[in-house]
Amino acid sequence: MKKLILAAALTSAFAAPVYAQGAAPAAEASPHTLTANIGLFSSYRFRGIDQTYGKPALQGGFDYSHESGLYAGNWNSNVSSGAGFPDGNLEMDFYGGWKKTWGDWGLDVGAILYYYPGSEGRNLGTKADSGAVTNKELYIGGSWKTVSLKYYHSVDDYFSLRGWDSTGTSTGKSTKGTHYLDLSATYDLGDGWGINGHVGHLSAKNQHNGSYTDWKVGVTKDFSGWVVGLSYVGTNAEGNCSGSSTWQPYCFAKSLQDEGKGQALDASSSTKDAGRGIAVLSVSRSF
Repeated sequence: MKKLILAAALTSAFAAPVYAQGAAPAAEASPHTLTANIGLFSSYRFRGIDQTYGKPALQGGFDYSHESGLYAGNWNSNVSSGAGFPDGNLEMDFYGGWKKTWGDWGLDVGAILYYYPGSEGRNLGTKADSGAVTNKELYIGGSWKTVSLKYYHSVDDYFSLRGWDSTGTSTGKSTKGTHYLDLSATYDLGDGWGINGHVGHLSAKNQHNGSYTDWKVGVTKDFSGWVVGLSYVGTNAEGNCSGSSTWQPYCFAKSLQDEGKGQALDASSSTKDAGRGIAVLSVSRSF
């Protein structure tokens, strides 16, 4: 026992000068952050409109951010060709911008490219030859606590589409300038539970019956990092597939095939209202 006491005393004596000079500095936190996300959804709704013909969607992506506020990322999902992507079945989004918060307030500005590899946009937009369907938007958003308002502005033909008249006949007019306003909010109920809500409005340029409002209400539960969600999504988009007297641009076919240069698109005989109200079940996780 005396030997143990003596050893402890000697250790303390020699260690004292080290502590007197201050504790060793902690490792500096990296200014870079890289995260990933993955999710399975019973249906993929983009701005309230069905992108998978009511079928499930596997989604995921990566995000990089810097302490300066700069960020960039990629997100992906399977889609149905009938949602406006002839011969396509994949959506790839690439985005980047700058985001900063000051207390309860936040600002987000950036740009996003929606890209559908393998799709043929020649009969939808300006391309005379084959080319993938795309959409390019600039956005700016503000937030206060858990409420956000974001504005998106298309800088090219909206998803490679040209305008149409009241009969659905193409006018050849540009849809550049189509914009979307998104108001969203979340609320933490505690114990892993949360609720969320959203309302948005698309203002379609030169597209008869193309403008509409969409909304969503939902609840989530966090199970050790896995988030299970249930939401109801609805719109007032014109998608009646039962012989309406007016053009219904959101009555989508199950599939669309491009028959070649100069040929019309071949649509499946099966159609569905892409803006109909629906419950969406999901499970997702961020890493």
